Amino acid sequence: MGATEGTDAEGSGALKPGRGRRRAEDVRHATLTAAADLLLAEGVHALTFSKVAARAGVSKMTLYKWWPSPGALAFDAYFDTFEETLAFPDTGDIRRDLTTQLHAFVDLLNRNGPAISGIVGAAQGDPDLAEALSTHYVEERRRLAVERLTRAREAGQIRAEVDLETIVDQLWGAAYHRLLMPAQPLTTQFADRLVANLFLGVAPDPAQGTG
Repeated sequence: MGATEGTDAEGSGALKPGRGRRRAEDVRHATLTAAADLLLAEGVHALTFSKVAARAGVSKMTLYKWWPSPGALAFDAYFDTFEETLAFPDTGDIRRDLTTQLHAFVDLLNRNGPAISGIVGAAQGDPDLAEALSTHYVEERRRLAVERLTRAREAGQIRAEVDLETIVDQLWGAAYHRLLMPAQPLTTQFADRLVANLFLGVAPDPAQGTG
């Protein structure tokens, strides 16, 4: 990361040419901002190290050193941009918190569906992206959700025998299904119905079935 970095910068957040070494965090921030702009505007398959380096005003060799593939960089840019949106609230009311988080998640998928679908699809043929997606996103997101559900179970808001990992699949898996297999719309109303089905169940009340 020498003084020549930044001579072909195109992005509004690009680093400017200067003397001496730039701070690593500044280089990383400029890179992730440029990568996120490209990802959301053109999709994961259009994101290359050359394009990102030009937009960010950094050396392409820096990107090769920090990320094993453009797909892995695309994932980091996505997660860096939306990490706060994906945070899990804890108000003490698990139904409210599930609804709040799912609403934010559905909004995120609707606003950035092509980019997210592209990352998921590209991961099928990019081992580095698949590893980053699994380790730093899927596993971490599941851990946060299960931790919140565990606290709800300890508070008596969820039955002790319920499998918490399955709840994660029922709720967030359903949202991904509508994103990737769009036979039905992905809406906050759908999210509300998911939560309602979870808490109310789908089996008829035996007391009402006896006539």
